[in-house]
Amino acid sequence: MRRLARLFYIFFTAWRYGLLPLLRDLLRPGIRKGFLTMLCWLSPNSKMPRGVRIRLTLEALGPIFVKFGQVLSTRRDLLPEDIANELAKLQDQVPPFSNEESRRLIEVDLGQSIEEIFLEFDATPVASASVAQVHFGVLRGTEKHPEWHGRAVAIKVLRPGILPVIEGDIALLYDLAKIVERSSEDGRRLKPRENVAEFDTCLHDELDLMREAANASQLRRYFVDSKKLMIPEMYWDFCHTNVIVMERMNGVSIGRTKVLQEAGVDFKKLAADGVEIFFTQVFEYGFFHADMHPGNILISLEPETFGRFISLDFGIVGALSESDKNYLALNFLAFFNRDYRRVAELHIESGWVPANTRVEELEGAVRSVCEPYFDRPLKEISLGLVLMRLFQTSRRFKVEIQPQLTLLQKTLLNVEGLARQLDPDLDLWKTAKPILEKWISQQLGWRGLIDGLKEEAPSWAKILPTLPRLIAQSLDQGHRQKNEKNPELEVLKALLLQERRTHRLLVGALLFAGGFLAGILIISSGIY
Repeated sequence: MRRLARLFYIFFTAWRYGLLPLLRDLLRPGIRKGFLTMLCWLSPNSKMPRGVRIRLTLEALGPIFVKFGQVLSTRRDLLPEDIANELAKLQDQVPPFSNEESRRLIEVDLGQSIEEIFLEFDATPVASASVAQVHFGVLRGTEKHPEWHGRAVAIKVLRPGILPVIEGDIALLYDLAKIVERSSEDGRRLKPRENVAEFDTCLHDELDLMREAANASQLRRYFVDSKKLMIPEMYWDFCHTNVIVMERMNGVSIGRTKVLQEAGVDFKKLAADGVEIFFTQVFEYGFFHADMHPGNILISLEPETFGRFISLDFGIVGALSESDKNYLALNFLAFFNRDYRRVAELHIESGWVPANTRVEELEGAVRSVCEPYFDRPLKEISLGLVLMRLFQTSRRFKVEIQPQLTLLQKTLLNVEGLARQLDPDLDLWKTAKPILEKWISQQLGWRGLIDGLKEEAPSWAKILPTLPRLIAQSLDQGHRQKNEKNPELEVLKALLLQERRTHRLLVGALLFAGGFLAGILIISSGIY
């Protein structure tokens, strides 16, 4: 009943803000279309601008719909200007909750009054988003940290009562995913339930502000010496599940291009730096900011840090395994080199397409999608259209969609949308290619081999002394089994032979690797 009530509310909200014509136009002529036409005439807000109607509908429907609008707002190449401008307001202009409620939540979570914690506290929020809002303040020093006295901070407070709303919408998405999955082969291939589960996890992670603080701290460590990206410091004594206190970062939203232009920011450098930051997070660290809309990205105008990116809001981050990074990097590099056969081979090797797929057919299909977009500036490329054509190709070859890469795909669209606004002439491929080549050299080249040997050395140190005993035990066990009458004797013999071969190969490989590492150490120490 609760889900049916939510569906009714979604339908009512769409009617209230005059969005039913969108649904009506999808229907064939008939009674249902005529009924919807009548409802459209009765809508109280049908004369409002369409962009305003869409924004108000998404705001009224809650966090999940707001996030959908945030993603869309970065795709000005796909949206009319009036709609894109309105959706951009969802990034940090969602209606706030009351100042009194905000103060109460902070004091309850931190266990002290506002006056005990802060020298100054601005009760009016400076930003209000879908799941939280932010206030500015100035810290008092504590007995443990007197050096904090007078530091400017930002206080992020979770919206009260948001969890039931999100869980209700997620339940609806699961129901819809089941219907899609059962309706067609395409539905099963797209793994809708796995993708909803991924989205579910991300949203619940975003509701735990301690997790966000930990994510920010991790990325800050990675980029602590960076001249291109700044991330706020967390004040852990004042960080809890519903409230976190962090360093206040001064900057201008990347969406305010006119202000940045007047300040003298180099947009071409900014666009190139943004692409480099994203690919570095993905391939060097396998840990990336996955909510990169303009409301979360500022540009510093301070003299010492002029033109640097400032990242905020780390409730949603993506993480990739080593195998995911290797696969993606090799795919990207093959793509940049126009080696479409290698792209096809990688898809087959990874199991993303059936093993009986003909490499030549998949190679030709990938070429037809990608080749038209090379050597063209970003302003002439729509990554959305490229992905759409790739989707059509994937349907033909039964490519399995990988849920763990959903966040990466979403973030890549965000990055492309931001880069397009800053520098439409940016060559996305040429900017990203050196980063990938460097990473692949580090992981798969000689340096990668040496680093791998160093990492595995402690394990080898434990394995090598026990190998003779393990081999002797295996041989002794095989000898005892040989003298026993056992119906599975032949199978055991075969297994023992295979085990002995494996041990010999392992010992040989370890001795070779040990000698190789010793040779490297001798050479590096300057003996020769």
